[in-house]
Amino acid sequence: MKMFPLSALAIAALTASGCATTPVAGPVEVTRFVAPDASARLGQGTVFVESAPGQDGEALALAPYKAAIARELARLGYRETPREAAEQVAQLRIEQFTSAGESTRRGPVSVGVGGSTGSWGSGLGLGLGINLGGGGKREQLVTRLGVMIRDKATGTTYWEGRAQFSVSPDSPLAASQANADAMASALLRDFPGANGETVEVKVTQ
Repeated sequence: MKMFPLSALAIAALTASGCATTPVAGPVEVTRFVAPDASARLGQGTVFVESAPGQDGEALALAPYKAAIARELARLGYRETPREAAEQVAQLRIEQFTSAGESTRRGPVSVGVGGSTGSWGSGLGLGLGINLGGGGKREQLVTRLGVMIRDKATGTTYWEGRAQFSVSPDSPLAASQANADAMASALLRDFPGANGETVEVKVTQ
């Protein structure tokens, strides 16, 4: 995978938007936020990966993403444990839908980090506020993944990451596990990332 600032990709995205005739996958859009003074606590210690509050009905859909995030966290230096033994929890939220070429933009990012809620614009939910997908009518499977790493004892949010990935339904990357692996790798690449920066991570099928 390669990571690019969004400004470097605008022309390439517009050029590619009209020429897809085979199964395609867009880059993974990633935005991350790091609470002040949290960097020293990240990437170490014990962690438990769980569904975010309100995501109980998405247990089946979240399973491959939770497994993929757990693997990436272990690679970073975390040790996964049962919840009662964990110092931190990683809470996952997912949204998935098909889009027949219309914009998937939801407005600028809003995020809660460091125990308070901040806002970059007026966006809600998992919307990243970025849309470089062009105006084609090809159907896309869109997945939005959000992860918050929190102190288990206090609930303080140390880190939040949001990713969006659009693929053709017939792409190999539309399969749940492949999709989860690609998104988890992109979201946690160069962890914890620059606070507030949005990047695109190229995915090779």
